[in-house]
Amino acid sequence: MAVTKIKPVKSTLSKALDYIENPDKTDEKMLISSFGCSYETADVEFGYTLSQAREKGNNLAFHLIHSFAPGEVDYEKAHEIGRQLANAVTKGQHEYVLTTHIDKGHIHNHIIFCAVNFVDHHKYVSNKRTYYGIRNMSDKLCRDNGLSVVVPGKGSKGKSYAEYQAEKTGTSWKGKLKIAVDALIPQVSSFEELLQRLQAAGYEIKPGKYVSCRAPVQERFTRLKTLGADYTEEAIREQIAGRRTRTAKAPKAERRGVNLLIDIENSIKAQQSQGYKQWAKIHNLKPAATALKAAQIGGKLPSIPALQAEYEKLQAQIRIHICKKATYCIKRRGAVTYSSSHAPLITFPK
Repeated sequence: MAVTKIKPVKSTLSKALDYIENPDKTDEKMLISSFGCSYETADVEFGYTLSQAREKGNNLAFHLIHSFAPGEVDYEKAHEIGRQLANAVTKGQHEYVLTTHIDKGHIHNHIIFCAVNFVDHHKYVSNKRTYYGIRNMSDKLCRDNGLSVVVPGKGSKGKSYAEYQAEKTGTSWKGKLKIAVDALIPQVSSFEELLQRLQAAGYEIKPGKYVSCRAPVQERFTRLKTLGADYTEEAIREQIAGRRTRTAKAPKAERRGVNLLIDIENSIKAQQSQGYKQWAKIHNLKPAATALKAAQIGGKLPSIPALQAEYEKLQAQIRIHICKKATYCIKRRGAVTYSSSHAPLITFPK
């Protein structure tokens, strides 16, 4: 079973992306995917697409939350279902960042997608009709993957996850484990003693590379490291020995200190972006249509050299389009000059 909620992002896009990409919630960023952009620079790349919008508006992006019932799905399947839902909602025309959070009692996805599509630069329309479309897509994906589906009663508007969880008395196992570990750290002299005390409190301990714990009625084990940076085995040992204090949140500039020159070709993903491919295909069709029309009217096709020249002209236009986006990103991030000669040449299958 999965429930959905969507809301607009009007002024805090970078903060929203920071939140959903939190390494403590995404298994050290292992559960992050993106489409049409790089998640490190998504706010800037969204900004470029928004600057091309045909209609102006207040929405920068939309934040779709996709929550599953406790114990019904593992994080890998949840992430894949989230990717399928994101592709269905955006129709392959909007940049998006998808993350799966595993820090609560229930696994849930966060999808933030640009409010403007990169194909014809129209705005996404969010209303009751499109929301119920999202719910239907989610329900279909749940059925396809053998999950249950919430069936609202007659005249019902459906349930939020909080309502569903309250009815099912869902429990945050990670929250309870955090409380237990925090209470024991000042009382024990070693990590091994802490595990013994947890075991005495009813937790089942699974040793290994990543120590895991499970409460008496909990279905799946919880790795200590998924509780946050302060709950890895090494961090807990350091806290017990008094060599470590709780880590404070780094300032935003440090947490998102991504250098755009990591490799801008990869950052903007020019060679994989469906938007660029769509743009190039449309422009490549124009000379073909012109040639066909000329043949129909005058009975004469343009020469091969003429077509080759037109093709090279279009490739140059594609380079310029890529560089415009790169230049926009650079201006926003304050990186060095990026000349058009560095733009990758896009090739398409025949």
